[in-house]
Amino acid sequence: MTPLRRTVLWALACAAVVAFVVAMGRLAIGPAAEETARPAPGAIGLPDLLFFLLAAVAVGGAAGVAISRNILRSAVGLLAALLGVGGLYVFLSADFVAITQVLVYIGGVLVLVLFAVMLTSRITEVAVSNRSVGAFGGVLLFVAVAPVLGAVAVLGPWAVREPEPLAPTTRAIGDALLTRWLLPFEVASLLLLATLVGAVVMARKEIRPE
Repeated sequence: MTPLRRTVLWALACAAVVAFVVAMGRLAIGPAAEETARPAPGAIGLPDLLFFLLAAVAVGGAAGVAISRNILRSAVGLLAALLGVGGLYVFLSADFVAITQVLVYIGGVLVLVLFAVMLTSRITEVAVSNRSVGAFGGVLLFVAVAPVLGAVAVLGPWAVREPEPLAPTTRAIGDALLTRWLLPFEVASLLLLATLVGAVVMARKEIRPE
C-alpha cells in the first residue's frame, strides 16, 4: 500500500469516527442527557472508594494488557485486571466466584502463562504489534466507543436500591453442584479432561526410530 493511499484511508477513517460521534451525540446522548434527572450527590464512604479503586485496578490492568508490547508486562497487567475483577465479585456477595477467580485464573492460568514466558527463550525481547493497524487504529476505535459506553454508564436509567447485607454463597453453590446440577458438572469435567488430553497429544514430541 502506497503512503498516499494509506493517508487517504486514515483520513476517511477519522472522518467516519468524527461523524459517528457527532451523530450519536445529537441523536442519543444529547436527548438522554436532557431527560435524565440529576441525582443529588451523596456522601462517599469507604465502600465507594474501595469500589472505584478496584475498578481502576481492573481497567488499568486490562489497558496494560492491550497496550504493552512486552508479553511479560502484559502478563503482569492481566494479573492486576484479574485481581480487580475478583475484588469486584466480593462487592456482589459472590464470594465463591471471587475465590474461583483467584484460584483458577491467577493460580492456574496466569502462572502457566508466566512459566511459558520464562521457559521460552528470548520471548521477552519479541515486540508484539499489529503493523497493519497499529496504535492509531486503536485510538480511533477508542474515540468511537468510549463516548457511547460512558453515556450508557452515566445517563442510563439504572435502578437504585439499598444494598443487601453480604451473605455467604459457597454452601448453596456446593449443594447445588452436588445435587441438582451434578450431571452438568461431571460433563463439564469430562470436557475439560478431554481438552487437556488433546493438548498433551498435540504438544508432545514425535519419537522417530533411528
